[in-house]
Amino acid sequence: MTAQTHVPSLLSRAGAVSALTLATVAGTMLAPGAASEAEAATLSFRALKIAESKKGSPYQWGATGPHRFDCSGLTLYSFKKAGKKLARTAQAQYNQTRHISPSSRRKGDLVFFHSGRYVYHVGIYAGKGRIWHSPKTGSLVRLEKIWSRNVLYGRVK
Repeated sequence: MTAQTHVPSLLSRAGAVSALTLATVAGTMLAPGAASEAEAATLSFRALKIAESKKGSPYQWGATGPHRFDCSGLTLYSFKKAGKKLARTAQAQYNQTRHISPSSRRKGDLVFFHSGRYVYHVGIYAGKGRIWHSPKTGSLVRLEKIWSRNVLYGRVK
């Protein structure tokens, strides 16, 4: 009997089981507050964590890392390290993503700032209305609240 077929039979005999018991029987233990395995395994979540690890890196126009970044350079670098190639500019990255509604956004999605049809800035959504981004000359990669209503959301395919 494999572990997969054995677990359901144990559960049916045991009746109701706590999540902790289920995790133990299945052989997976997660620390309280830790990301779920499914979330941690997603491309976008990995890219978010990579961007977060670049906190404090200086902005440099045209830079794509690993020590200096412009806005689209940070997103390009983060997704490349997570396993997905992105286009170079914020506009091209917007064109490459699946466009989603604000209510559908989730951690790791890209946030595009625009003026009319022109996308001029991009960051990675971190949850709670915040993004990781490389803002402008003289600044550092940082976590910041989304400051504009002129944003669009994209999910990397």
